[in-house]
Amino acid sequence: MRVYAGTDPVSGKEHYLRETVPAGPTAESEARKVRTRLVAAVDERRHPRTNAKLRHLIERHLNEAKLELNTRETYQGYVDKHVLPFIGDEPAGKIDEEILDSLYAELARCREHCDGKGGTDHRTAAQHDCDHRCRRHVCRPLADSTIRQIHWILSGAFRRGVRWKWIGVNPAATSEPPPAPRGNPDPPSAEDAARIVNAAWESDLDWGMLIWLTMVTGHRRGELCAIKLKHLDLDNRVLHIGRSIGQRGRKRWEKSTKAQADRRVVLDVETVELLKEHVERWRMRLADLGMELNPDLYIFSLSPDGATERAPDSVTQRFGRLVAKLGIDTTLHKLRHYNATELIAAGVNIRTVAGRLGHGSGGMTTLRSYAAWVSEADQRAAGEIAARMPPRPRVKLPERPVVEGTNPYELIAVSLSERIYAGEIGIGLPIPSVKQLSKDFAVSTSTAQRAIKLLESWGLVRVATGRPTIVLPAPHGDGSAGKTVGRQRDVPPTASSPRALDLEVRRLGTIVATLTATADPTNTKSLHRLLLGAIKRAGASYDDVDEYELVVRLSGTVEVVTTYVAIEP
Repeated sequence: MRVYAGTDPVSGKEHYLRETVPAGPTAESEARKVRTRLVAAVDERRHPRTNAKLRHLIERHLNEAKLELNTRETYQGYVDKHVLPFIGDEPAGKIDEEILDSLYAELARCREHCDGKGGTDHRTAAQHDCDHRCRRHVCRPLADSTIRQIHWILSGAFRRGVRWKWIGVNPAATSEPPPAPRGNPDPPSAEDAARIVNAAWESDLDWGMLIWLTMVTGHRRGELCAIKLKHLDLDNRVLHIGRSIGQRGRKRWEKSTKAQADRRVVLDVETVELLKEHVERWRMRLADLGMELNPDLYIFSLSPDGATERAPDSVTQRFGRLVAKLGIDTTLHKLRHYNATELIAAGVNIRTVAGRLGHGSGGMTTLRSYAAWVSEADQRAAGEIAARMPPRPRVKLPERPVVEGTNPYELIAVSLSERIYAGEIGIGLPIPSVKQLSKDFAVSTSTAQRAIKLLESWGLVRVATGRPTIVLPAPHGDGSAGKTVGRQRDVPPTASSPRALDLEVRRLGTIVATLTATADPTNTKSLHRLLLGAIKRAGASYDDVDEYELVVRLSGTVEVVTTYVAIEP
């Protein structure tokens, strides 16, 4: 039985619905039933209007979908290896739920799709002599999360096919992929985190700053590599995250963040001070090159002028070498888990944590991932994570040498050492260049070079060809070197009477208003009225009061007296 169903939109040929009726005494009545059913399918447009193969539907779907380059290439790799070899040449309209379930079962059996008879996994497809790298094949299932991604690729393709009227129904809508895996974050312990950040500081101050900021903010590696000087508002203790660096092999590009949204994250006082020192190191380096700070400078760049973004893959690789050396089993991404779990353990609202991490779905992603860590308390995020961070390492200078300078180069070295011990030139910062020393002390360049060599012999500086001479901490042989001590903060006492106050109103960690008022910082009723008034002026609803917090400082000071949050209006 054949029923005309229009023109194939892909090939342009006439398209017919066909069904064979077996011969027999009831063949005529069965043929009438088949014709009625096929005609009804044409009238109701439930029939596939094309014989296009599934590979063509997927190809067009991926071409028209708005996907980031890395995502597109990952999806194409999944399709090429796990879908097209099995069902790619089948007409899209013939794929049903049974076929999809069978495909998912095969993916869960063996990710290499072996024939089940065993064999060898060779180290290369080219002709070669087998060695220890050619191993006996052991079937390993494809991860449930990967099978689910393949399911959503197919579902999206079939959904477009229905909309384009290539097919009548979406078979993926009723097929059953594996259930979503439950969130099971495995962050490093506080002790391991302390070892990691201390080792990073000892290795390189810029590297230590990167690892510290990763722990404090929980940002993704691409977001950290994309931070420019103009994204730092250190006076207001705010870091703006709006871009990310993508990488595929050697190719790198700047893109939007994963959630396609900008966010402004409040930083703690300690991190702000560290970033100021980091910026000062950049200023000194650029000054030696005859350059000035540029707002578009990538703050974690490895290039001398900061014009080139850091490669995200290089960050992952260096971190892997660091933790391997320490004997710690963790990854760079798990520092993001560390940040989230520490904030949740501190009682921070789950929506605030989601906002700081850049999670979408109003906190649902965060809730699924960190369900075992969630607390109902709603407290201030900025400052909480810093209080739970390992102490910032404090390193000392080498023991001061006793020198009675008589020669010009000795006098220069003694003068520089006094500036170093007085803190005028900090650890990790460059000393004046040979050219500058020659000018300042009216000596020859060779005399200035001898002075620097003397400082190097005292263990005060590190000399490297083509790079600035950097002040060094004491070597590890010094019993006090490498130890860390916490920073003591002098918090101004609160007053029990109305005082002039500087107030910050924040919503999910983002500053939405600043104001000055006279109030008693210990009176919760006064603070509650101030918070509600700020919400009203912002045009927001009182129902969202649990998303807001009021940061209170005595007027003209920077230390926080208290942070007020409310559960209900």
